[in-house]
Amino acid sequence: MLVVYSLVFILLFLVLTFTTGKYFNTTGDYKIFHKMNKNQAQLVFIFGVLFFLFVIWQIARWGKGLLPVAASEHGAEYDKLMKITMIIIFAVFVLTHIVLFYFVLKYYHRRNNKAAYVTHNTKLEIVWTVIPTVVLAILIYQGLYNWNSIMKPLTDKDQPVIVELYAKQFDWTARYAGIDKQLGRANFQLIKGANFLGLDSTDVSSQDDKIVKGEFHIPVGKPVQFVFRSQDVIHSAYMPHFRAQMNCVPGLKTQFNFVPTITTNEMRQNVKNAAFDYYLLCNKICGTAHYNMQMKIVVDTPEEYEKWLADQKTFQ
Repeated sequence: MLVVYSLVFILLFLVLTFTTGKYFNTTGDYKIFHKMNKNQAQLVFIFGVLFFLFVIWQIARWGKGLLPVAASEHGAEYDKLMKITMIIIFAVFVLTHIVLFYFVLKYYHRRNNKAAYVTHNTKLEIVWTVIPTVVLAILIYQGLYNWNSIMKPLTDKDQPVIVELYAKQFDWTARYAGIDKQLGRANFQLIKGANFLGLDSTDVSSQDDKIVKGEFHIPVGKPVQFVFRSQDVIHSAYMPHFRAQMNCVPGLKTQFNFVPTITTNEMRQNVKNAAFDYYLLCNKICGTAHYNMQMKIVVDTPEEYEKWLADQKTFQ
């Protein structure tokens, strides 16, 4: 592929050199100059057609590489907003480039043509200010609505599953609230030996918390309240299939919540891949092993989740 790109570059360089040299040799000869302008305009238009064909090919070739259907309630709204945004962007992209290539073809330099000199057009200024403002305001409003839905803390009335995700180079640990539905106190100064999360053993709420490594489970159809901490640098908890991401900041707790809608087994059937798994990734370049910082997520039925959680050991 590198050879092909190199040959194309050399070819374009030779064409440019030849055209430039020919231009300087024919300066003053209007007929040749006019013909060159016309040829250049036609070539730009042909390039425009090829350019759009290339864009269509790119969409057809790589469009299948997008993420599958969102596996969370808010993810469906997120994808809907993304599609609307991309449709608007693509429509503007196509329209502006059609106008660009057409204008090059129609208004290339001719001997007696003169460009119109316009210093100001109030109507035009209003149109290209108001329309983008209205469109962006609608998109931003919908985005804020989706953001608030996953950032609003859940209450006991919601009966959430409370999970803390603890990040450190280059590892994730999940901690589940115990029977009291509260995560116990933690402090980095208490990190020692087996207590790598710095949990306060004198806090009753900490004693029944459950700590898991390797993979963590969440139940489908139930709200999950995530709390994030980091031991060393800024990490970013990224769950692409749930359309969720949040920074993990040392010395600061962050959070979001969502409701899983598709179990792991159901998603495997949807994507026709028996080896498919959800993953928690780090989306911040946090060090040399950043690329390998991940933890498997399993979405179970409520019954399967309760059985799995009962088998996990408590901190005490």
